[in-house]
Order: sequence, then C-alpha cells, then structure tokens
Amino acid sequence: MMSVMEYAEDVNVTVEEVLKKCKSLHIDVNTKDDMLDDEAITLLDNEMMSDTSENVEELNEEIIEDIAEEITFNNKIDADNTVKKQKLKKKNVQTKSNKKDFAKKKKEMYKNKEKLVSNTPNTDDNIVLYRENMTIGELATSLHVAAAELIKKLFQLGIMMNVNQSISFENAEILVLDYHKELKREEKTDVTNFEEFEIIDKEEDLISRPPVVTIMGHVDHGKTTLLDTIRKTSVAEGEAGGITQAISAYQVRIGEKAITFIDTPGHAAFTEMRARGAQITDIVIIIVAADDGIMPQTKEAIDHAKAAGVPILVAINKMDKPDANPERVMTELAEYGLTPEEWGGDTLVSKISAKSGEGISALLDNILLVADMENYRANPSRYAVGTVIESRLDKQVGSIVTVLVQNGTLRIGDPIVVGTAYGKVRTLKNDLGLEITEATPAMPVEITGINNTPSAGDRFMAFETEKEARNIGEQRKEQAKLKSQIKSKSVSLDDLFNQIHEGVHEIPVIIKTDVNGSSEAVKNSLEKLDVEGIRVKVVRSSVGAITEGDIILAKASSAIVIGFNVRPNQTIQDYAKENGVEIRLYNIIYKVVEEMEAAMKGMLEPVYEEKIIGSAEVRQLFRFSKVGIIAGSYVTDGNVRQDAKARLIRDGIVVYDGNIGSLQREKDRAKEVKKGLECGITIEGYSDIKEKDIIECYELVEIER
Repeated sequence: MMSVMEYAEDVNVTVEEVLKKCKSLHIDVNTKDDMLDDEAITLLDNEMMSDTSENVEELNEEIIEDIAEEITFNNKIDADNTVKKQKLKKKNVQTKSNKKDFAKKKKEMYKNKEKLVSNTPNTDDNIVLYRENMTIGELATSLHVAAAELIKKLFQLGIMMNVNQSISFENAEILVLDYHKELKREEKTDVTNFEEFEIIDKEEDLISRPPVVTIMGHVDHGKTTLLDTIRKTSVAEGEAGGITQAISAYQVRIGEKAITFIDTPGHAAFTEMRARGAQITDIVIIIVAADDGIMPQTKEAIDHAKAAGVPILVAINKMDKPDANPERVMTELAEYGLTPEEWGGDTLVSKISAKSGEGISALLDNILLVADMENYRANPSRYAVGTVIESRLDKQVGSIVTVLVQNGTLRIGDPIVVGTAYGKVRTLKNDLGLEITEATPAMPVEITGINNTPSAGDRFMAFETEKEARNIGEQRKEQAKLKSQIKSKSVSLDDLFNQIHEGVHEIPVIIKTDVNGSSEAVKNSLEKLDVEGIRVKVVRSSVGAITEGDIILAKASSAIVIGFNVRPNQTIQDYAKENGVEIRLYNIIYKVVEEMEAAMKGMLEPVYEEKIIGSAEVRQLFRFSKVGIIAGSYVTDGNVRQDAKARLIRDGIVVYDGNIGSLQREKDRAKEVKKGLECGITIEGYSDIKEKDIIECYELVEIER
C-alpha cells in the first residue's frame, strides 16, 4: 500500500498525471492522500512503464533526427557520427527493454508477496484466533463470513447481539465449530523487541542459503586485494593506500553457488557489531602475509574470531613473494591454537596470492566445503529480517542503508523497521548498484525509504502493513529513550559470587599483564581451575595496557578484564563503566586464582545438609470439618517449628514428607513448641495421620563449599 503522492514521487511524475491515469483505469482515488493497494500499483506500473517506453522512443527519434540534421548542415558525415548514432539507437532499445523487464519483475513480485509468511506468529487455516474483547464483526472477518450470518446463528441459540458487541470465548467457540474450525486464544507475542524474537520456520520451508564470510587480519596483508581478485574488480586501487575505508559487502557466484563477503575496516568494527547483538558472520577468514607472519593485529583478529564462535579458515597470502615462508606461518598458527589440517589439525589453510590469483579457487572450495558441513539454511517465503552493515545520509535521497538479509525476502514496497527508524522500501540495489525488485537470504542490498539513519549492527524486520511498522518503530523509539538511562551489563565476579547462574559453565576473561611471563602464568593458573565442570575461558591474553579494543571485546564476549601489574587510565575506566564491563586489577597471582575460584563456587547449585530440629509423637487425633485432622502430639525431642519441613514416620518407615501446615499450643497459634510440651499439628497436604506416628521436623542448611 502507498499513497498517490508517494507513488508519483516513486515514478517521478506529477500527482495530476497519476490521478488522471487512475481515472482511465477505473481506480477509485481522488486526492493525493488516497491509498493505492498492490493491485492498483501493479496496473499503474504497467501503464506508466508503457508510457515511459513510448516517450523514450519518441524522444530518441527526435534526438536522432537532430543529429542527422546537424550532420547534413555541416556536410561532415564521418564514421564516428555513424557509430554514435548506432550506439544511441542500441542504448535506447536497451533502455526500453530494461524498463519493460523491470516492470515485469515488479508485477511478478507483487503476485508472490501474497504468499509471504508474516513474522508475527500465525496458525493454519483451520484455526481461528480469539482476541480479548473480540467483536462479532471481527470474528466474522476471521471466519470470512458475513456478520449477519453469525448474528442469525446466535439468535437461534437464544443470544441477542449486534455486530459491535464483544463475544465470549465460549459462544465464539460454538460458532466456529459450526464452520468445522477450531478456536484458540491468541498468545500475545511482543514483536517490538524483535532482536530477541525467535522465528521458527517449518522444515519444509527451509532452503540452502549462501554463507556469509568476513575477512580479517593485519593491515595491508591483502584483505581487499583478495576480494578484488575474487570479484574481478579494482576496489583496492581506488582507496587510499589500498586500505579499506568503510564496511562493504559483496556477493559472488562460484558456479551454481554464491558466497557473501563482508569486508570490514578491522576486527574492532566486527566485534562492535557483535557487542550490539548482531551476529552476521558464518565463517571468518584470517589472512596472513607469507613474508610477514602473524602480527599483533593478526593475533587480535584470531581472538575476535574465536570469541564469535564461528568456523575459522586461514589464507596465507603473498605466496608470489620470493621471501614467502608458509611453514613459519603455519608454525605460528599452531601456537595460537589454529593447527593446519595438513599437520593433523582441524584448521583449513589455503596458500594464495591475491595479486596473481594463485590458490583462490582452493580457498573458495574450502568456504563452500565448510558451508556444506554447517548446512546454512533460511526461509525465503517470509517477510525479511536482517542486520544493518552501514548507513549514510544523502541530501537528495535521504537515508541510504546497506543491509544484509538474513532470513526471508525483502521486496520493494515492504514496510520495514530498522533499529528505531521505520519506513517503506522505496528502492533496492544490489552490490553492483543495479536496481532489483527483491533480495533473498544472505544478500547484501542498499535500500532507501527509511525516516532516519540507523547504526551498523541495528536489526531490521519487514512487516505486512505500514501501520504495524510505524507503531512498532515508535514503540522502539520510546523504549530506546528509557534504555539509554540503563547501562548494559557484563559479567562481574560479585554477581557470580552472590548469584546462581543456571546453565553457565564458563567464565570468559581477558588478561592484560606487564610482561609475557606474567601473562602465561596468570593464563595457565586460571585455565587449570575446574570447579565441578565450571571453567575459565581465556578470550585474550596479551601484554600491555588495557585498551578500548579490550573493552569492546569484553562487552561482545560478556568477559571480565583482569589486569595484572597494569592500570587503565581514567578514559578507559569511564569507557568500561559506560559499557558495563568490569575491570579487576591484581599484583599477586594467588589473589587472582583465589577470587576466581570463589566466583566459580558461587555459580554452582548450593549443597544442602539436613538438620533434625525436633520430634513429636502423635497421641490423639481431632477431626474438624474446616481444618481436617489435627494431631494432638507430645514433643519428645528438640523443638517443633511452624516453618519447618516435616516427615511422618510410621513403624520406622517414612510415609510422607512435606511441611508443617499449622502449629497450635492449647488454644493459641504457636511459632515453636519445645520439648516436653503438648501441641496440635497439621501437615500440609496430608491427613492420613494415625496415633503413635512420629512427626520429625527438620531444615535444610546450605553447606559452604
């Protein structure tokens, strides 16, 4: 759906022209604000494209005539002008053909749109959803029948109702059964927070999708040149010093299969997106120059890739150089936990030259091999969800956003929410800058039509109606304002010590020390800790001051930063607080180990020991209609407490284990009755008590580990 004015802007004509065309096509609209449905848009598209083609043809003929006149006037007919004329004719024919082809694709896209699955949970055709305070009219719409028909059926049941009255679930169920359908109460799902909204696709709807690959490594080791060779373009030459300046995404076809590449300015941007909950990468390629080996940034890239928990491939680049030493690189890789497959490990290593193209084919084969093993799949038959890769503001067009479609299909005209922004997809362009009508899973595209500029890492979701997208966008905007007051929270040792974290089996940490010896010592000491299956996971261990990059990685990995003989400056401390990352500083190794062990114990399920606090013998039973059985008892040992657990023992056998229901001393309620006194006891949820039974009271006391 779109207004007449929006459509006019889309096709670059006046509102009057659109209204005139609508009148000739018998489309019922009168003003610029009237809405056009998908069918009307399709009809208009076909007419507008036809008119445009005719106009273009007429204009081209005029241009050709003008050129011919000029040639006659100058009396200089040469080969160049003939070629120009032929090229112009060819271009005009091509333009006409492209426009018709695009219109055809757009028409087909609108037909397919009806088959799309909504991202809001839905049910099958035989189930009707009942909403709170549902009216007769709304029920009729759900059943696809006239409201008068339902009112008549209710009248026959002796119920008088009108179309706007609310119907009870019970009465609605009777009506629905009459149409051989089932009525179910609608389960409300908060789609507003769609980052955490789980989309469950049917197995039969899932198809294979291209893998999404990120290339990381040390600066100038050939990331962009590798992509350049794969795409057969010259991106690197057009950038300052051949260094990547902004995030870009490209899709390449290898035979019948496709691979999506994301080229980042560095691992910090990759992890910043992860820190914002955007897990867009399926596979990471670590690129290492054969003549340089593993450099500091390579080590950081490995840490970030491992923290992401995705398959890692290695490309040893610059094999064409005379001083290339791949064996040294593989030795260094093994030291960092990436043992090459040819050495008996599980890391696929490709020896390549991004410059000459040597080994590129083998690298692509390795990517497709991993993709086959991981079996990446998506459902193209639903409204799209995905992530923003980058965005910019254009004075002419407005917000231009590059997104990666991760599931579903994004189409022109789809209402969409991106972060806290919303709008309708006005244009779709692929990575080559060509206009397309739809984008399928794992495809990077550039879109316009959003009312604001979102940030990299923001999630997006397409919806069925503009109204729904606008409402959700506004709600998310309000929620973002509230959340801005609440700082994000990472793992802290105090939390781990004081609370039980169900399902947590490891504590991620980042270690920064003054010297290499300390780094290894702290790392080894922490990795040896094992408290009943809970272990320390060292995300990164390196020498030097705590940096902003450490904080970003800690936030993305929910890690604690441990500083040994180092101190962060005030800027880093403030940045850590803003991002909810805890920094712990030490200068004695056993203190690090001691605190970590205490935290790990705090994560365990507590161990309880049973402590007997008293016993009472049942000597007489009293029956009351309101209370049930009261056991007149004599406390033989310790104390009987009203808040205690109790077990009933008969002839040495436990017949029931529960809690004391009530405790009475003479005519008054009591909290506790001591040894040697009589009392009345009821047991919660149990009344089969007999004389001479023993009521044993106990409590569970937590044992310190």
